[in-house]
Amino acid sequence: MTYIAKPPLHHPSLEKNRVGYTRRDYEGKISTLCAGCGHDSISAAIIQACWELDIEPHRVAKLSGIGCSSKTPDYFLGASHGFNTVHGRMPSVLTGANLANRELLYLGVSGDGDSASIGLGQFAHAMRRGVRMAYIVENNGVYGLTKGQFSATADAGSKSKKGVINSDSPVDLVGMALQLGATYVARSFSGNKAQLVPLIKGAMSHGGAAFIDVISPCVAFNNHPGSTRSYDYVREHNEAVSRIDFITPRSEITAEAAPGEAVDVRQHDGTLLRLRSLHKDYDPTDRRRAMAFMQEHQVRGEIVTGLLYVDPLATDLHTALNTTARPLNTLEAPHLCPGVSALEKINASLR
Repeated sequence: MTYIAKPPLHHPSLEKNRVGYTRRDYEGKISTLCAGCGHDSISAAIIQACWELDIEPHRVAKLSGIGCSSKTPDYFLGASHGFNTVHGRMPSVLTGANLANRELLYLGVSGDGDSASIGLGQFAHAMRRGVRMAYIVENNGVYGLTKGQFSATADAGSKSKKGVINSDSPVDLVGMALQLGATYVARSFSGNKAQLVPLIKGAMSHGGAAFIDVISPCVAFNNHPGSTRSYDYVREHNEAVSRIDFITPRSEITAEAAPGEAVDVRQHDGTLLRLRSLHKDYDPTDRRRAMAFMQEHQVRGEIVTGLLYVDPLATDLHTALNTTARPLNTLEAPHLCPGVSALEKINASLR
């Protein structure tokens, strides 16, 4: 059914955002995922976030790899640019596209099999290089397309649907992102839209490498007793560190109010993240403390969700490489070939 587009008819009373689009304008084709799949909830959150941010769909470039999660970009932002890469290679293709055209907003969608196994090296280099993007991993702990084998993020001791116990240590993508230098790191749950939508909005507006790990239970192969990625387990062990509002310079976008003190973090481009911390001593700008906090709660069997770390002065790969402000794909021969004299100066400097 993926080839079937949703009916283009819009009810005349549908609310439009500042750029004249309704929420339905951010939808894609009909999903072919299992009924109740958490990935569809993530797609709905992406749609809601982009609509609330007043993003024109054609300004977004969405890229993915292979897997159930990597199918989902077909189900949202149907009018945006899209590229489905080979297994695990989405980050390098996104990096190349970002370098060629810095004017687009880049959204990378991947899965735990795609990013934590075959694409682990690609994930690591995208994080450490600071490629400006919102990188979302839809994490269910299994290979859903190949009938439920454990992925690299499956917790040791978890039980498969067939009763097999996983003996391997899990790959923690959040911990890796923090260690490798990502400047916006968050974790959420597909069943918590009130938390996930603001996190995606913050990631889409961030000035550097933004990573969100979303626990997304697989209803077909990983939603049974003994699984640490099931709906019941995540709800029982979810430890939310913050509830956030995303504020643009134009107007405030509110989410559910929460107890605790507010921490305002001004980003490099002037936008602001307002954190409603559920832990008074938690500092979202302290990278080392964020890593320690994650490990402390992991020992207790708790899944920490919320905005874990943000760098208010984040820069990206273009800043590091000192590239021109003009998109590289618009440069013509005179700009790309400065002439023999310029080449001679470069060669002389290397002698």
